Amino acid sequence: MKKTPSPLRKYAVLLLIISGLCSTSAFSQKNKRQALALQLAPGEDNPRNSEGDFITLKDGRILFVYSRYTGKSTSDHAPAYLASRVSADGGKTWSADDQLVVEREGDMNVMSVSLLRLQNGKIALFYLKKNSETDCIPLMRISSDEAKTWSAPIPCITDRKGYFVLNNNRVIQLKDGRIMMAVAMHRSLDGKWQAKATLYSYFSDDNGASWKSGAAVPNTKDIVTQEPGLIELKDGRILMFIRTDSGFQQLSYSSDKGLTWSHIEPSDIHSPVSPASMARIPSTGDLLLVWNNNKVKEAAWHGGVRTPLTVAISKDEGKTWLHIKNIESDPKGWYCYTAIHFTKKEVLLGYCAGTTQLAQVNITRLNQKWLYK
Repeated sequence: MKKTPSPLRKYAVLLLIISGLCSTSAFSQKNKRQALALQLAPGEDNPRNSEGDFITLKDGRILFVYSRYTGKSTSDHAPAYLASRVSADGGKTWSADDQLVVEREGDMNVMSVSLLRLQNGKIALFYLKKNSETDCIPLMRISSDEAKTWSAPIPCITDRKGYFVLNNNRVIQLKDGRIMMAVAMHRSLDGKWQAKATLYSYFSDDNGASWKSGAAVPNTKDIVTQEPGLIELKDGRILMFIRTDSGFQQLSYSSDKGLTWSHIEPSDIHSPVSPASMARIPSTGDLLLVWNNNKVKEAAWHGGVRTPLTVAISKDEGKTWLHIKNIESDPKGWYCYTAIHFTKKEVLLGYCAGTTQLAQVNITRLNQKWLYK
């Protein structure tokens, strides 16, 4: 005989159903605001995957190009080439296999990718060609067929020789068409790389065919400056944000499109010795900042405090920051070198991650509305 459930049993089952629905709803809401879309972990003959950048192609697909290391070493100077993955659904899923973009051209490697859709419709690919600890410069290639093929490389620095660092996702084009990048020149004493860098902006007014340099960024303080980035402000000035050992991101401004710069000054952005990333949100015009919101100054050069990975919004051109949220918070984690790319309703963040070393790349999707909540 079929037993009739007791009222208490019915109530318990109802609670379980409601609980399950609530859990599913909470899970859906969490994934709606933040979701890990791709994790490029190291593997056989691939000890490290490193920072890259995004570009949306004219057919709607999103291309991500990054550095894929080979061999055994995870050093910044170990062999690496540029590889790509593609998403056809706005960054939700990605192709399973790498495609070669640029061979290992340098004696050491190629790395630190920036992709830029130029105003003339072509795509510019920037990356570092690294031959030694005294020879590293950014190169540019152009694609006229949506990243199917690339031109021969053009050196972006010809007036100086040395070790120049251009971070990933760092090249911008101003409203008037000028292409700009900020680089850190590390001098060598007795053949050894020096941490404190001299910062310059380089710019091109002919779509990258030739490049010129601005004056060095003034720094009379005992502050180590490295890995600068640029953003064009609404008043026409260019803001340079700078990784330092001061416990804060330092800032410099140019009112003449990179010819000269103001002396570095501290921001209120607490930061370890780790780079920040900044971009303008197309739908609102506000600024998005991604950085390690950590007030602890590193005791060692890299003390493992590149955590948490935090996002914030500025409605006043970087004077103040609101809606501060952590998207990665493992106290033992390292998260940095972030590329920022906007789709219609989301923002994609591609960044290096790891616990004992930066060996993998994560691509995370964030809902843009959630950024403001």
